[in-house]
Amino acid sequence: MTHKFNFFATCPKGVEDMLTRECEQLGLRDIKQQVAGVAFESVVEDAYKLCLWSRLASRVLLRLSSFVADDYDQLYEGVKVIDWLSHFNVNNGFAIDCFTAHEAITNSHFATLRIKDAIVDQFVEQLDTRPDVMRDQPDIRINVYVGKVETLVYLDLSGTPLHQRGYRQKTGMAPLKENLAAAILLRSKWPQFVEQGLPLCDPMCGSGTLLIEAAYIAGNIAPGILRKHYGFSAWKQHDSHAWQRLLNDAKQSAKDKSSIPIILGADNSKNVLDVARDNIRAAGLEDYITLHQQDVSEAMPDLPETPGLLVTNPPYGKRLGQIEQLKNTYYRIGQSLKQNYPGWEAAVFTSSPELARFIGLRSHHKNTLYNGPLKCVLHQYHLSKRDASQRLAEKDTREDRGVRHESADMFENRLKKNFKHIRKWARKNGVSCYRVYDADIPQYSMAVDIYEDWVHVQEYEAPKTVDPIKAFHRINEAIPIIASILEVDPNHVVLKTRKVQSGSEQYEKLDEKKRTLVVHEHGLKFRVNLYDYLDTGLFLDHRNARKLIFKYAKGRSFLNLFAYTGTATVYAAAGGARSTTTVDMSNTYLEWAKDNLKLNKFTSRAHQFVQADCTQWLWDAKRAGHRYQLIFLDPPTFSNSKRMTQTFDVVRDHVELISLAMRLLEDEGMLVFSCNAKRFKLNVDELSEYYIQDITSITVSEDFRKKPRHKCWCISKQKIDQPKL
Repeated sequence: MTHKFNFFATCPKGVEDMLTRECEQLGLRDIKQQVAGVAFESVVEDAYKLCLWSRLASRVLLRLSSFVADDYDQLYEGVKVIDWLSHFNVNNGFAIDCFTAHEAITNSHFATLRIKDAIVDQFVEQLDTRPDVMRDQPDIRINVYVGKVETLVYLDLSGTPLHQRGYRQKTGMAPLKENLAAAILLRSKWPQFVEQGLPLCDPMCGSGTLLIEAAYIAGNIAPGILRKHYGFSAWKQHDSHAWQRLLNDAKQSAKDKSSIPIILGADNSKNVLDVARDNIRAAGLEDYITLHQQDVSEAMPDLPETPGLLVTNPPYGKRLGQIEQLKNTYYRIGQSLKQNYPGWEAAVFTSSPELARFIGLRSHHKNTLYNGPLKCVLHQYHLSKRDASQRLAEKDTREDRGVRHESADMFENRLKKNFKHIRKWARKNGVSCYRVYDADIPQYSMAVDIYEDWVHVQEYEAPKTVDPIKAFHRINEAIPIIASILEVDPNHVVLKTRKVQSGSEQYEKLDEKKRTLVVHEHGLKFRVNLYDYLDTGLFLDHRNARKLIFKYAKGRSFLNLFAYTGTATVYAAAGGARSTTTVDMSNTYLEWAKDNLKLNKFTSRAHQFVQADCTQWLWDAKRAGHRYQLIFLDPPTFSNSKRMTQTFDVVRDHVELISLAMRLLEDEGMLVFSCNAKRFKLNVDELSEYYIQDITSITVSEDFRKKPRHKCWCISKQKIDQPKL
């Protein structure tokens, strides 16, 4: 087939120049590099060759037509004039991928329907029957781009994306696409290492994609050799002889696999390594890639003396909590590179510049690549040939020499002193969850809370003037001290960084471990989550406020507003409340609250849960005639949830909020109002019609005495005695 067509091969952003060189190496001509791909004019056999041999392309598209379409009718007409019967049969299922950048044709779904109608109508008019749309595994895939100037219609010769090589049996978390893995290897100059017979290793190999692609490159194995189906298979103009010829040539051109250099992979997860082994076996490379189960900080077994290329794609971390936990991972990567791989070249692929800093090495080259929409950087490093002992001896910081700062000794002494005093108090009062340290020493600005045999550490965000690397070293220095002094397993110390929250950040999860534990407080049980959220589900500083609710709840109707996980409701139920109503905007927290009540066997219909904006609910509750004898009101400092009609600011809105709650309070009732906002001042002048008593001193317990985290008031319609515990 000597007729020439126009083609466009797509690829990830940042790969265009490498795809251009790859096309040239495959013998293609008239190549034009464009954004996210390359265009070329050639015979169809060259397009087949690209489908079979391209390590970088995502799709290979054959252009069928280009025309101007300024509305949906013109789009329909432009598609309908294409001779579709010359491309596929009526019994072939087809699918359409439509992308639009046109200012008038803005609805891609409707545009797709018009394109489908044009194709189907042509078949009906000529054959009196029509092909079916097949969204999953279609025989024919049509790609339409409605641009600002012209509309381009393509036949997708690849079918499924070309990164789907056919060897991937399973994937791990956030798998790397095969063509992006190949791009990382080519940017890292892996072919030059292959020419010299030098090794490659990936100490965080995941499902093995980088290892397999490296072996494919080294063995000159066509990346599409295992694929069973292509988009051109059902194309009526398909040249099966040319395709078979290419397949035969690919099998003959593959090198003897014994010539593949040493390729090593490691991961700390057995399950992930099992996935990698399955993929490697499916690729036919089980005898040429060696895997080990180990941590990234450990030296790779069987590492050859001759340095080679280390390339890895560590997790990036999208959530705040994940990023904080990954700092240590990236630090250990850097330490391992320095100590275990003298003379090697290293390439680390990540989307997080912040995490990359913790590697502690200066990259000699950086390449921007896109993992889908995510902008990532490939950091390349020259690793010194000096041996590890010499490098360690030359480190010039006290941390790197293993010498502790004087401030670490101060922190240890202060924590030891605090723990001795607070533990004695906690045991005497039957308290198993409490705070033992709260930024007592400026260099160690963190809060340390004990949750029975676990420790929750919140590092307060350091000012921008503080070097984050030094802050990281300091917190890592503190963790073993904390574990030792508090007598807990180091793996039971959970670290978070408490940053100032803004916008939607205050509602985001930090992580998704979904690992909870049940703790005890005054004979009651509560489920806490130390990992996934900024707060754990149990506000320790409100312990005495909850005790106050317990004391005054007997026989009363209780309302818990901004209830969070319902801990105050549990205390009210335990104190003998006649009924409880728990109101919060978050369904997640309400389910958590229900679970807390179930843990304590309070499951009767007397306990009601309401998902609502508390302010709006107060207006509705007044109209509905609801009345309560005991109300606990603990609003957030600020909220702008999408479920709210307007933002909430406790400084601005607390008078209205309290006034609304007081309308539901029985004449002899009592409202407990608590606020954690710094420098908050209750506007007593605008609330002068009520009796207000500051009860902060009795709601702040011993472990928060030095640094109270909240202020608390008792508000009533009638004068009542000062509440007491």
